[in-house]
Amino acid sequence: MRVLSGIQPSGRPHLGNYFSMMKRMLEYQSSSDLFCFVASYHAMTSVDAADELSKNIAGVVLDFLALGMDPNKSTFWVQSDVPEVTELTWILSMQMTVSQLELAHSFKDKTAQGIVPSAGLFYYPVLMAADILAFHSNKVPVGKDQKQHLEFTRDIARRFNHQYGEILTMPEADISDDVATVPGIDGRKMSKSYKNTIDFFAPEKELKKQISSIVTDSKGVDESKEAAGPLFEIFSLFLNHGEKEELADRFRTPGTGYGHIKGDLQKKVLDHFADARQKRQQLEKDMAMVYDILAEGAKKARAVAAPLLDQIRSTVGLKY
Repeated sequence: MRVLSGIQPSGRPHLGNYFSMMKRMLEYQSSSDLFCFVASYHAMTSVDAADELSKNIAGVVLDFLALGMDPNKSTFWVQSDVPEVTELTWILSMQMTVSQLELAHSFKDKTAQGIVPSAGLFYYPVLMAADILAFHSNKVPVGKDQKQHLEFTRDIARRFNHQYGEILTMPEADISDDVATVPGIDGRKMSKSYKNTIDFFAPEKELKKQISSIVTDSKGVDESKEAAGPLFEIFSLFLNHGEKEELADRFRTPGTGYGHIKGDLQKKVLDHFADARQKRQQLEKDMAMVYDILAEGAKKARAVAAPLLDQIRSTVGLKY
């Protein structure tokens, strides 16, 4: 069973990225043939500064490796190091209509916000389809907001196979009901675009500032509080059922202020990611080794994508 997913280096990964995608991918290493990539081309739809993009790509790579991505148990690479994907994108675009792409949530949401969309943003779902189909992916863990894009991928594969024969593997979406939307410090979905994130690799001073900024009501120390809202929900991500009930009791029982709970949350985050934070610092000191890991990952990824692309070139008539 081949599992594939990717993460955009559009900024520093946060708790929402970790619990909804990164943690799940790391768990797949022990049970599946894991393919995981840093979606550098996709990030260009929102990051147009070269230095920022380059820094973000390296940062996400370090984050994943620090968290436990094992290149011996997975295929881990940067999207732009596998050129077969972009060529496949063009070929697959012939199986998609303009009217379909205009219905894409990512495109509609951006235009609704008044953003002038690039052609790259418009073609985003086709590039995502190529990311998936180039590697014979069986299962694709995605959030509910990406379900439509996975359906586009299946449509493209179905049409291509109908026209040319059963060449592309039909992927299945893996949407976990257990992974709820992680709230940001303002109560909205945690998102880099909302600037409401908690960055688990941030320096302690910065991390404290982010956690201290989690919105709460105005109830004081001696008042009972509702076990709900972003502070309770974010803290609960780190707890089992019994611990979550204990946290709820703390909220409901007068005598504990929000500041105390925020301090405990900061300690919980630091404890949970202590080993990863230390490993990340070590990896930063040996970037040559990191680049070697990525080069080997790209080699492994291309070994899968190149034969498929060669077959597709021949099938569609590009070999003469």
